[in-house]
Amino acid sequence: MKRMINFLGRGVMCMALVAASAVPAFAQQRGGTLNMIVNPEPPTLMLGLNQLSGVQMIGGKIYQGLLTYDSNLNPQPGLAKSWTSSEDGLTYTFKLQEGVKWHDGKPFTAADVVFTTSKFLPEVHSRARNNFSHLASVTAPDAATVVFKLKEPFAPFLGSFEVSSAPMVPRHIYEGTDFKTNPANQTPIGTGPFKLKEWKKGAYIHLIRNDNYWKPGLPYLDDIYFQVIPDSASRAVALESGKVDVSSFSDIELFDVNRFKSLPQFEVTNKGYEFLSPLAWIEFNIRSKPMDDKRFRQAVMYALDRTFIRDKIWFGHAKVATGPVSSATRFYSADVKPYPLDLKKAEALLDDMGLVKGKDGVRATIKLVGLPYGETWNRLSEYVRQSLGKVGLRVVIESTDAAGWTQRLANWDFEMLVSYLTQYGDPALGVSRTYLSSNIKKGIPYTNTSGYSNEHVDELFTKAASAVKDEDRKRYYADVQKLLVEDVPLGWLIEINFPTIYNKRVRNLVTTAIGVNESFDSVYLAK
Repeated sequence: MKRMINFLGRGVMCMALVAASAVPAFAQQRGGTLNMIVNPEPPTLMLGLNQLSGVQMIGGKIYQGLLTYDSNLNPQPGLAKSWTSSEDGLTYTFKLQEGVKWHDGKPFTAADVVFTTSKFLPEVHSRARNNFSHLASVTAPDAATVVFKLKEPFAPFLGSFEVSSAPMVPRHIYEGTDFKTNPANQTPIGTGPFKLKEWKKGAYIHLIRNDNYWKPGLPYLDDIYFQVIPDSASRAVALESGKVDVSSFSDIELFDVNRFKSLPQFEVTNKGYEFLSPLAWIEFNIRSKPMDDKRFRQAVMYALDRTFIRDKIWFGHAKVATGPVSSATRFYSADVKPYPLDLKKAEALLDDMGLVKGKDGVRATIKLVGLPYGETWNRLSEYVRQSLGKVGLRVVIESTDAAGWTQRLANWDFEMLVSYLTQYGDPALGVSRTYLSSNIKKGIPYTNTSGYSNEHVDELFTKAASAVKDEDRKRYYADVQKLLVEDVPLGWLIEINFPTIYNKRVRNLVTTAIGVNESFDSVYLAK
């Protein structure tokens, strides 16, 4: 019973801390319009269906999760005000906030949580499918209580409820429908502090205050405009001129960040990405030749100078990745095979697999789908093209928009593809989904889209997720990292350290480990 008391006490304490930080005593100002950059324009705002960064940022103001997380990744109250755990780690009980309503006025209840976690998300959401696959049952004893019973212990279960991992959706809107084609996907209905007012394609997305928001007196802002600005130079001008107040992720060219640091009206922070720990890679479709041969994948790793990528393309806002787990994520291990730049090794591996150069010096032609997130990513694709050309691999870069990129990834319509994915603080939450054989699901992005399958890897990930002791989890994850780095199912490049640049008049912008993806219910503009 001791564990239950500790969890409940922690939940109540967290609720008090959040309430205190959300409503500062004197400094807050009510009203005003916040302008932010969104790039690229998201294909949807339905966060349960798509987790591209722009969808997360905007959808996080519309939808909410049961929990959020502080900078040390400790769970904090969201739509759940408190939670308890049984001694054996198999039962979690959540108590919900009172007076919460959906944007259409219907009450938010435990039945919505049961529907979201047992039906909606497991069908359409790659991480949630993995996270909630451990459930034996989810029930609602009453309208304000949800009980999750697990089939086996799942150590990071409390990390499963962040808004992009488990956005609560209205049962009365989605039950009995085709989730992917429901018309409500175009007019999202959540419980968050802001509601969709207008989406002018190619120009802006306008959110307005939810006057029936469940936190008294919040939000402070009247509205938020997410300005769609495709050109990187125009984004910098918009920020410096005051047309927009906030940039995040890779909105501003990284070579320009230091200039903004020197301007007195701006703050620059790398905080707010702790839960995400983004890691960039080249995705190989290993169903196709020559990507199906690990010697080819290893050769690609040896042909790329990832230190150059870190220093000259990301201008130091990154670390060289050593494998599938970010060094900022729990259970990271550096004890893996290194892949330094070595063109001779790359060529030897390609020769060994019989991929010899023709008279034109070309061994094979490979198509690479670039990530449509701005000039930094375009330069990365171009660098990959040039580097692989040095070892006889002709790379043809294919461009697409954000919606097309997501569709091609989900439908395995690529040979190689530039991507980055976030890790959510624990390998069981954000890493294993990319490699588990059970998560090969065509049509759903951010699953095991490369097609990699290794029974030993599956076994190690499964054991690590259900192990109760951290020392056991550490051992399993160290072993799985060694196996994956040898097999190279993906070409890991860098751990990204994104900057958020904002005008100093914007207050309470980054308050948790999910940063600009937060609800913004306590953000205000100083007069």
